[in-house]
Amino acid sequence: QLELVESGGGLVQPGGSLRLSCAASGVSLDYDAIGWFRQAPGKEREGVSCISRSGGSTTYADSVKGRFTISRDNAKNTVYLQMNSLKPEDTAVYYCAAGFFGNPAMCLTSIAPYSYWGQGTQVTVSS
Repeated sequence: QLELVESGGGLVQPGGSLRLSCAASGVSLDYDAIGWFRQAPGKEREGVSCISRSGGSTTYADSVKGRFTISRDNAKNTVYLQMNSLKPEDTAVYYCAAGFFGNPAMCLTSIAPYSYWGQGTQVTVSS
């Protein structure tokens, strides 16, 4: 069983930065990608970015390309999401999740394969 715990959310002004962390604990071999998702009030959950278990493949939603960077530290079993140039529309609860795709490059194409989820961390971008 895999447990995921997010941290690093908070309140930041537009143009500011935050770094989210997703710490994984437990043992599981049935995932090959970790993704970051977000959900704003009244909206559907959307994929933001994802990274393969090896770290060799990363994918970004168009809305965050050039502003967000996903990375992982396998020694710490932690995946990070560095968020720069934040905008008010980035305000949401951010979740990390782990899933098996077979081809980790497809990790933002569907939410269904994600079987492990964290509890979420709130990010608020406001002046």
